[in-house]
Amino acid sequence: MNSQYSGRLKRVRLILAGLGLDAFLVTCPENRRYLSGFTAEDVGISESAGALLVLRNEAILLTDGRYEVQAQDEAPDWHLVIYRQGLAHVLKDLIHGSGIHKIAYEPHSLSCQQFDAIKKGLPETEFVPLSGRIEAMRSIKAPSEIDSIKEAISAAEMVLDGVWRTIRPGITEKEVAWYILEGLWRHAEGPSFFPIVASGPNAALPHAVPTDRPIERGEPIIVDMGARLGGYCSDMTRTMFVGEPRAPFKEVYTIVQRAQLAAQRALKAGLTGRQVDQVARDVIRAAGYGPRFVHSLGHGVGLAVHEAPILSQRSRKVLRPGMVVTIEPGIYLPGQGGIRLENMALVEANGATILSKRDWFYEF
Repeated sequence: MNSQYSGRLKRVRLILAGLGLDAFLVTCPENRRYLSGFTAEDVGISESAGALLVLRNEAILLTDGRYEVQAQDEAPDWHLVIYRQGLAHVLKDLIHGSGIHKIAYEPHSLSCQQFDAIKKGLPETEFVPLSGRIEAMRSIKAPSEIDSIKEAISAAEMVLDGVWRTIRPGITEKEVAWYILEGLWRHAEGPSFFPIVASGPNAALPHAVPTDRPIERGEPIIVDMGARLGGYCSDMTRTMFVGEPRAPFKEVYTIVQRAQLAAQRALKAGLTGRQVDQVARDVIRAAGYGPRFVHSLGHGVGLAVHEAPILSQRSRKVLRPGMVVTIEPGIYLPGQGGIRLENMALVEANGATILSKRDWFYEF
């Protein structure tokens, strides 16, 4: 088995041993890929591409006939089991009478219907919810993972460089989003999430959906986008203007910029997510816009565009070297617009390396 995957599998088995569990049923798509190399993606929680069953001495990949060839190619060291009557049925066949009594499962990636069917087929088996263990492993990136993330960042930046030259008064948010998507499919494996393009008053909505609204001169245009390469994601936000910014957005942009730079300077291993979030929040609060910073400062990025750790007022988890996070403060003024700036950073022992370009700032 590839040493990368064998090391990850060994750590999962240590978790099982430490908790007195016989097996771990892995259904989260990113965790499935992280442990096995099987890259198939779920259509949704109701249509899975498969699962992993990690036992003390065996590793089984469970999937259906659509993915048989792909699974053989991508996870050759896993024992492949093809099911034809669904996951619950094959688990019943594998586990009943096998001496497996306690199975960990991921409650965040199993629907109630799926879980009920599995339990019904194995009434004598104890199912133990286990969340966050593989995600915690994923939060510390190996050098190869960091390289993939850097490539995804570069691809997104290249696409946005090109798209920026197309933005002019009269172009719609949807048209800009289309150019972004076209570029991401051309230069990467596609988007890591559907892009946000929000102009004018729509920029006051942190998760705005692109509309047919034409972009106007002087208003803020928030573009939030990311690429996927090698399975790994990037995430970046820039706020742009066509022409001179309207009041009060020149001032607001400068405040958000100061908040981002302060958080980037503070970011290092040993701090909690809450402490880093507070640095940016204090800058915005001191400028009089505290209530208008309405979301967390940042989040981890890897195989998923949102993963551990979280930089928020609620996060008391200590940051560790090798974590990759976003730094994305924002100020949103209802009915007027908003400003958000987002970079990605690698947490290190005595600071952080900013992985995104730093030359996007407007100098007013």
